[in-house]
Amino acid sequence: QVQLVGSGGGLVQAGGSLRLSCAAAGSIFGINAMGWYRQAPGKQRELVARITNKGSTSYAESVKGRFTISRGSAQNTVYLQMNKLKPEDTAVYYCNHYQLAHEYWGQGTQVTVSS
Repeated sequence: QVQLVGSGGGLVQAGGSLRLSCAAAGSIFGINAMGWYRQAPGKQRELVARITNKGSTSYAESVKGRFTISRGSAQNTVYLQMNKLKPEDTAVYYCNHYQLAHEYWGQGTQVTVSS
């Protein structure tokens, strides 16, 4: 089992920045991927950004050039630096950990961007 604890959400004006953090604990396998998904009201959950244990990253088109995903030196923490935030980035953001064909989710953190 893997437990994920995310933090860093909040309310920010359009054009501002926020940094989300997520720490993983438990039985972590060396080959894995961590990422952030988001779900806005009335919409499906979507991938925002993902990073593998080798550092390979992928981003949703809508956040490319504005968001940066990274991992801590201990590899069990993932960060999402969000710059130039837009009202359409408003959603609940969920941390995700994938290993050995299993997915684990954090509790979600609210990000609200006001116009």
